Amino acid sequence: MKMSEDIDMKRIPRHIAIIMDGNGRWANSKGKPRSYGHQAGVETVRRITSECTRLGVEYLTLYTFSTENWNRPADEVAALMGLVLSSLEDEIFMKNNVRFQVIGDLNRLPAPVRSKLNETMEHTAGNTAMTMVVALSYSSRWEITEAARKIAYDVVSGSLKPDEITEEDISHRLDTSFMPDPDLLIRTGGELRVSNYLLWQIAYSELYFCDTYWPDFNESDLHDAIVSYQRRQRRYGKTGSQIEAEDMSGEDYDLSGKQMK
Repeated sequence: MKMSEDIDMKRIPRHIAIIMDGNGRWANSKGKPRSYGHQAGVETVRRITSECTRLGVEYLTLYTFSTENWNRPADEVAALMGLVLSSLEDEIFMKNNVRFQVIGDLNRLPAPVRSKLNETMEHTAGNTAMTMVVALSYSSRWEITEAARKIAYDVVSGSLKPDEITEEDISHRLDTSFMPDPDLLIRTGGELRVSNYLLWQIAYSELYFCDTYWPDFNESDLHDAIVSYQRRQRRYGKTGSQIEAEDMSGEDYDLSGKQMK
């Protein structure tokens, strides 16, 4: 696969999150059942995982199954759960030295799926090239509600005072507390929304939408998204002039404008 000449390998996003949309519509366009599209989507996951690892991406988070997806027809949900089981194979992780993690309301998942998820996480725990995070039975509102519940318990127990609650206290109680916020969020399939995905975490993420259905999304499409990201100026509430001055100085600053050591 030829890499885009426009990609700056020194500015690869540390964390890419993807809403893998369009499997069902892709299958319908070919006169196939929706499950056919989901199966094709797994092949795309393999390709994009390998390419992200090659590029040096540290975290890849994939929106696989939302809490709202439980409302889909029972046969489609069953097929998706079966696909999760069959796709969690060692090859995709061990071949690419990828660690596997999962976020979401796992208590709602069938016992065999939970068991396979735990087995895969344990088996890949020592892999170091990249961490692939699968958002399964996940929604951001569920995650934030759970974090609020944990904070409420801590306040009741006396270990946390209400007037001392910080953004960090919330972040540390989210499912995603083990990884940095996404630098780049990609959504395939043509829809222009974030669908209850990582709402807290994407406050300053760059968003990239494309019309390509997920099964057709390839390495070149990924390169296009990264190039688009690299052409943007991430200001974090500052002015463009401030960012340019910081870039020229070679110093790093936090979101408050304070120079970092």
